[in-house]
Amino acid sequence: MHQVERAIFDLRRGLPVLVVADDTAVLVQAVEGAAEATATRLAAQAGATPALVLGHQRLAILGAAGATQAARLPLVPGIGRQRLAELAFGVSPEDTLGPADLAQCRRSLEPAHAVDRAALALMRRALLIPSALVARVSEARRGDIAALVEEGTLLAVGAEQAERCLDGGVGMLKRVSEARIPLVDALDAHFILFREGDGLREHVAVVIGDPGRAGAAVPLRLHSACLTGDLFGSLRCDCGEQLRNAVADIDALGGGVLLYLAQEGRGIGLANKLRAYTLQDSGLDTLDADQVLGFGEDERRYAVAVDMLDSLGIRRVQLMTNNPGKVSALIEGGIEVVERQALYGSLNAHNRRYLSAKSERAGHLLDAVLNGDAPGPGDP
Repeated sequence: MHQVERAIFDLRRGLPVLVVADDTAVLVQAVEGAAEATATRLAAQAGATPALVLGHQRLAILGAAGATQAARLPLVPGIGRQRLAELAFGVSPEDTLGPADLAQCRRSLEPAHAVDRAALALMRRALLIPSALVARVSEARRGDIAALVEEGTLLAVGAEQAERCLDGGVGMLKRVSEARIPLVDALDAHFILFREGDGLREHVAVVIGDPGRAGAAVPLRLHSACLTGDLFGSLRCDCGEQLRNAVADIDALGGGVLLYLAQEGRGIGLANKLRAYTLQDSGLDTLDADQVLGFGEDERRYAVAVDMLDSLGIRRVQLMTNNPGKVSALIEGGIEVVERQALYGSLNAHNRRYLSAKSERAGHLLDAVLNGDAPGPGDP
């Protein structure tokens, strides 16, 4: 198993890892799940005062105007779990920290080093809160840390390798298994499972009917997994209806492909999606809630979809989406998007704010459904 993948598993288990770049080495630990004395233990192990590494989305929440990159926030000795959480993903920092403390935090910010940026990348790939607790290893402690690495107690990973982990091994996708699975809305359906090169995520291509007939553009849906909507019928989104409508529409067109991508919650993972839902209950919209947690408005990447299409021999598509970003991502990946077809779910009292935010702030083409003019399933 590669070092980065092992590091991700250790971080998810609440263990520290060592990130190294040239002559700089830092101990890195996740803020999520940190115990009361985690920062104190990390400081003792590294022989240096710990810091919190924050991405530009979270820095904006803390009022660091104009922040476009990650930054380090040195921490006071003995800082506890509650204060770490307030800094890393608290909803209203000024209310919890106080204006004076918050102003001091902004004055204390330092530029992030390559090891710090690598730590954030690891957190994102691990689907953890994208803030990292770090402590640079002092000269006095280097021998002890090296011994822990040598005996296998502590894992070391290169910063450059860690920063690349978000790519997920582009071009290394593996076609693993497949089976025919008749569906309610598409009897002739063939499921093909793909695994990313690092083994961390699996995606499914659902090939319906005959998608390659006469060289025509292949009807295609890129569908990001949504456990709450797809499986349980959540009313907070329209994902489940879009999924079922896409299968029915592809079947009605004589065949095509649905790529079911493991990118829950626009790429932030189920745990963070549920956190974002709780923040939305307090009044935030879907994009602001993600930003409070430290994420961008859309963390998804579509290189894996391009790899899947390459494996299936598909280069021209009729894309079913309301998201112009998906169109652009496929074109950038060398896929010809011949046509875009709208794909709607139903509007209800629970998802109106969600759909409105996607339309008004993320540029999704949803005017028809928001205005009540969207066609139903099977309509042109």
